[in-house]
Amino acid sequence: QVQLVESGGGSVQTGGSLRLTCAVSGRTFSAYIMGWFRQAPGKEREFVAAISWSANTIKYLDSVKGRFTISRDNDKNTAYLQMNSLKPEDTAVYFCAVRERVITPDQTMGSMGLEHEYDYWGQGTQVTVSS
Repeated sequence: QVQLVESGGGSVQTGGSLRLTCAVSGRTFSAYIMGWFRQAPGKEREFVAAISWSANTIKYLDSVKGRFTISRDNDKNTAYLQMNSLKPEDTAVYFCAVRERVITPDQTMGSMGLEHEYDYWGQGTQVTVSS
C-alpha cells in the first residue's frame, strides 16, 4: 500500500505564504511524477503544479506561475509546494498526487496536468486565503 499525507495547509491573509508538504510512505516506491491539484468549493478539481523525478520537467498552472514553487526530495519521498503572494482565489483543498509509472520525457509534460495519469492521491489539506 502507498499512502500520501499532505500537511501545511491553514488560513492566511491575502499576500501571505504557506508551504505544503506531501509525504509518501508504504512499500518501496519511486514517484516518477509528483503533483499538486486543488478543488475550490463548487468547482472541478484543477491542476496546480507537478515535477518529474529529476526535476528536469516542471509544470505550473498559469495563474500560480511566479507565486508557487514545487520541489521534491527523492530521498525522503516528499514533495513540497511553496505558495507565496496568496490570493483569495487560491482558497481550495489541495491534493497531492503521484505517478509511479515511468513515461518518456516527451510524454511527461503533457501528462502532468491530467488527473487520470496519476496513480495515488492524498486526502487533501485545506488552504483558506482571506481578503
